[in-house]
Amino acid sequence: MGHFHIPVIPPTTNKTIRFPNDVIEAVEHAITGKECTFSAFVIAAVRAALEDLENSETV
Repeated sequence: MGHFHIPVIPPTTNKTIRFPNDVIEAVEHAITGKECTFSAFVIAAVRAALEDLENSETV
């Protein structure tokens, strides 16, 4: 049997940003029926974009 690890929630800070309505609608459509929140989707997308930037700068 595997060992249980208590998850660590990273510290967070609230930021207010404005999204164009079409982007909000596209994100909400993409996450419909999935176990994902708007915030979780945006965080994952930003992390992916940052990783792509980092990788393109090292080439």
